[in-house]
Amino acid sequence: MEQFPNMRLTTQRQIILEELEKVTSHPTANEVYDMVRRRLPRIGLGTVYRNLELMANSGIILKLEVGGTQKRFDATVEPHYHIRCSSCGKVNDINIAVQEHINQEAEKASNYKILGHHIEFSGICRSCSEKSMETATN
Repeated sequence: MEQFPNMRLTTQRQIILEELEKVTSHPTANEVYDMVRRRLPRIGLGTVYRNLELMANSGIILKLEVGGTQKRFDATVEPHYHIRCSSCGKVNDINIAVQEHINQEAEKASNYKILGHHIEFSGICRSCSEKSMETATN
């Protein structure tokens, strides 16, 4: 079983991680629970929540809290940006270079030692745009 510096990767955590790695939709804890239950039918929602929080706090996964109302989880821990649909709330990765210079600029402009940054873009996804166009033409 794979080990991480801050925690042991139990069977439950391994399955949660595997299920997260299968998707790019940045699921909520409830969505992760639904995915994991197919493989571990007896797992409880509280167990999934607890393990997601522990794994996020240990750096195994990312917890996205910027923007929308529900926390979402991401198996990609390398620095990258996200885009959220303002209409349906869907979150996707956006494939643009991470702007490391922002860290230095923020450090110069503040009294902080900058550890990193998170940028989330907002927009309207293609599906919502198409629905909006259909509604406008009807």
